[in-house]
Amino acid sequence: MPEANPTEPGFAPIEGGCTCRAVRYRIEARPLFVHGCHCRWCQRESGSALAINAMIEADRVTLLAGTPERVATPSASGRGQTILRCPQCRVALWSHYAGGGERVAFVRVGTLDTPDALPPEIHIFTSTKQPWVALPAGVPAVPEYYDRKQYWSPASLARWAELRARQPG
Repeated sequence: MPEANPTEPGFAPIEGGCTCRAVRYRIEARPLFVHGCHCRWCQRESGSALAINAMIEADRVTLLAGTPERVATPSASGRGQTILRCPQCRVALWSHYAGGGERVAFVRVGTLDTPDALPPEIHIFTSTKQPWVALPAGVPAVPEYYDRKQYWSPASLARWAELRARQPG
């Protein structure tokens, strides 16, 4: 078991990777926020009812083995995204969206060794969720996107402000 990160009490780094294990990574800090996204684009890309993404500073994702392939794809915003995939088994590991650029990684929680460690903190784009998906009580759910000031912790908001101040984008 990894040691707890001394800068974030109670958080231990979490490792993950692709199916064939050619690419391995570790998230070194608690994510800024975890989304359960029910938009049609995420449904299509994941082949499932939703995508669960842990939003984290890209410099807090450490590559342990392999080199993911960068694949540019369209997005609903029209600004596109870059998906980092294993070049062998093709599993999507994380994305960079135009809004956050290369400084923010949206890690696919399902690729973590312990995906149950990071459940969604909010469900977004529920206006297009599959009707048979039951959302958990006590977890915020919004029809489209949200105002981060309303849902993020003060610590995550501070990290976001620091990230935006040091790296334009």
